[in-house]
Order: sequence, then C-alpha cells, then structure tokens
Amino acid sequence: MLQVKQSFEEKNAVIREEFLAQRRKHPEGFGKRLNLSWSNWGFGMEPLAASARRLEKAGVEFIELHGNHYGPDLGYKTSETRAILADHGLRVSGVCGMFSRENDLSSNNPVHRQSAIDYLKREVPFTAEVGGSYLLVVPAAVGRPAAYDKMEFERSADTLASQAEVFTQSGVKAAIEPIRSAETSLVHTVSEAMRYIQAVGHPGVQHINGDVYHMQAEERHIGMAILEAGDTLTNLHFADSHRGALGEGSLDVKTVIRALYALGYNRDGCYVTFEPLGAGGDPYPAMYGKPDSKELDHLVATSINYFRACEEAVLAE
Repeated sequence: MLQVKQSFEEKNAVIREEFLAQRRKHPEGFGKRLNLSWSNWGFGMEPLAASARRLEKAGVEFIELHGNHYGPDLGYKTSETRAILADHGLRVSGVCGMFSRENDLSSNNPVHRQSAIDYLKREVPFTAEVGGSYLLVVPAAVGRPAAYDKMEFERSADTLASQAEVFTQSGVKAAIEPIRSAETSLVHTVSEAMRYIQAVGHPGVQHINGDVYHMQAEERHIGMAILEAGDTLTNLHFADSHRGALGEGSLDVKTVIRALYALGYNRDGCYVTFEPLGAGGDPYPAMYGKPDSKELDHLVATSINYFRACEEAVLAE
C-alpha cells in the first residue's frame, strides 16, 4: 500500500527532530517546565480574588491580567491587585491589552487614536508596577475585520512608534499579537507581525504574542510559525482547536510543546497563557459576561492537567 505523508505530518517530523536534537545537545536545558499562565479577562465580571483562588487551586503560578484601565478612574488598583495575587501565590506574566474601535491605533479617527495613546500611557506603567513583563498590543481594533482604508498599517505603526519610549522607560515589552482576519483588519501572521515591528522601528517594540487559535486559521503550520517567531515570542495564548478547554478539541498539543522546547522557551520571561474564549467573530463581549464558577473551575483544571500530561509525555520521548 502506498504510504503518503501529508504536509503537516512532514513538518511535525521536522519539529520533532529539532526537539530531539536540542535535547541531545543541551540536556541540562530541559529540566525546567514551561511557565503556565491564565488570561483572566475571559472570566467575565468575576472578582479578581475569586479568579486568583481558582488558579492557585489548579497549580497555576502566573496570571495575565485584563488590561482594564479604559479611563483614569477605571481598572485594577496596583496595591490592591498585588495584595490579592500575593495571597494566592500568583505572579503577573503580563497584561492583555484591549484595543477596540474606541482605542484603535490604526483608526482614521484621530480621537480614537488619541484614546489608544492615552490607554498605553495608563496600561504600560501599571504593567510594570504589578511586575508584568509584557503588554499585549493589537495593531488594529478587535471585532473590526473590514479595513478603514489603505493607510491603516502606516497609521498604526506611526502611532505606536510615537509612544514606544514608554515601554523602554517602564521595562515592559510591547508584544504584538497577530490575530485572525475574521477578527481584525491588520497583522494576521507571525511574518506580518515582524514586518509591523520593523515599521515601528523602536527597541521597546520587539516582541510577539502568539495565539494558537489565530495561528490555526492564518498560518500554514502552528509549530513552524512558533519556530519562525523565535526569540521574539514572549507569550503564547493557548486553547484547543475550538477555543475551548484543552483536550476537548483537535489541537496537536504535543507538536506545539516540542516546538517550544526546541526554542528553549522554558525560560524566565516566556509564558504559555491559556485564553479559551469560545468561538465567534468578536471575543471582547466575554469580558462583561456573567461567570459560572463551576464551569470555569472545570475549564481551568481540565486544561492545565491536560497540558502538563502532554508535556511530561513529550519530555519522556
């Protein structure tokens, strides 16, 4: 019988060989496990203390905080946030920047670009104050897949460049997130994120926030896209193929884990952050949802346990 490997199987094999080669060369670098984090804005209107208890119970050490400083009188307060997280043994991986039509770096409405600038001026210092290493930045509004015009890319890059010094001053990485074309009009792949970073042209904007759900839609192969991102990758959003609990979809989790270890991603300052938001064109309404604590408990425990089991299986190969 003729045996024909599909393209993704061939790429899986390349990644596995790279993983094994790196382990042979540097076995000492495979003792530390990947840093797991959870993005809490998908928990909806749940109090931070309740979310922190859930993550502590599941053995999660890091949290990606909802970037909810939409105005000078809104959002998490630094001292209160630090106290809540300390009570539950959590550290901040970073902050999930939220960019809608009203604070859109690429907008043709200058009022909306100014809102994006003001948002960065609030969110970047907060990220530093709570010990986060990155702020996720989206070049164009989430929930707006249709472009305004042909100058969006240039407006976005110029607007971010004008404020990029706040990242270097705060010691926070700007992590550009490629998002699928069904949700936003700009920067859908790792290569496009790299081109955007080059266009911004500032040392404070040099990193990428990947997302396996978006990669599944836009990249030819998730694992290869991770390798392409290389050292620019500082955070990777994680969920199964249906953007739900890990282990309940069809994502090739083991290949993703092999790619991460091949990069040496199991180091300080690099995170795998769970963000299972469910399917749909615009996920932002989830931040205002009414939380179901039992469902969320299941979501977190199932995802974390499944990931760790896959990780141990990969490392035992």
